[in-house]
Amino acid sequence: MTFRRGTRLDPGQVRDMRGRGGQLAVGGGLGGIVVLIAVLLLGGTPQDAATLTGILDKTTVGNASPNDLTQECQTDVDANSREDCRIIGYVNSIQAYWGDAVDGYELAPTTFFTDAINTGCGQATSAVGPFYCPPDATVYIDLGFFDTLQSQFGAEGGPFAEAYVLAHEYGHHVQDLLGVLQAGSGGTGAESRSVRTELQADCFAGVWANHAVETGFLEPISADQVGQALDAAAAVGDDRIQEATQGQVDPETWTHGSAAQRQQWFHTGLEKGDPNGCDTFSADL
Repeated sequence: MTFRRGTRLDPGQVRDMRGRGGQLAVGGGLGGIVVLIAVLLLGGTPQDAATLTGILDKTTVGNASPNDLTQECQTDVDANSREDCRIIGYVNSIQAYWGDAVDGYELAPTTFFTDAINTGCGQATSAVGPFYCPPDATVYIDLGFFDTLQSQFGAEGGPFAEAYVLAHEYGHHVQDLLGVLQAGSGGTGAESRSVRTELQADCFAGVWANHAVETGFLEPISADQVGQALDAAAAVGDDRIQEATQGQVDPETWTHGSAAQRQQWFHTGLEKGDPNGCDTFSADL
């Protein structure tokens, strides 16, 4: 997808900590990376993933000033030619929509990082994948995740797959502002509150996609681009991840929903374009 000619980006909504965080003293190897991503996508926290693998015991996480993207990421030309600038454009568009849709919406930054970083949810390595941290109201992402999504989980990839991932995480920020997360998101199983929370975030991502062009940042979205998002949603379904990491599927341990459910709720949001149509907590799953 492309950004509309004349678009001005707001890089102030993104903090670039790449190369400013920790260094992994030892690598977990390919298997460790897959396990870490699976833990987070299946409902664990960054600290849970670290405890499971022991990686954070061998990680030095530093604090440093962020890089400055204000000169590199200013216009649609930058967003159409650089991945980091493109992500800034998506963040801008997503927050522009929710700023109009939710009374009292509070901007939340996205933080780019590599290797490891300190967060309000504890220390995290890049291997845990993108996540939203409620205590500091921040989305964290190592942009290398998109390569892993393709190489390890078989996603098609593409720019709108990236947009879906960011929109899903900002869906959690909206839930945080609305009090959904405070009501709890624990439990496991195909109909658990955890699954319903994640599916609502998928639906919210679809709602933004419905209105993305209206935010003024993006050109009309094609069917192929919608397909990229649906493919990414399927790739991070509990059943797909369990099959890839465990060789078997156990619905009793699901926390995010199946590939089909994640696609269904993203499509529901895209089709309805209304956050009120994303009541996954009352729906039959």
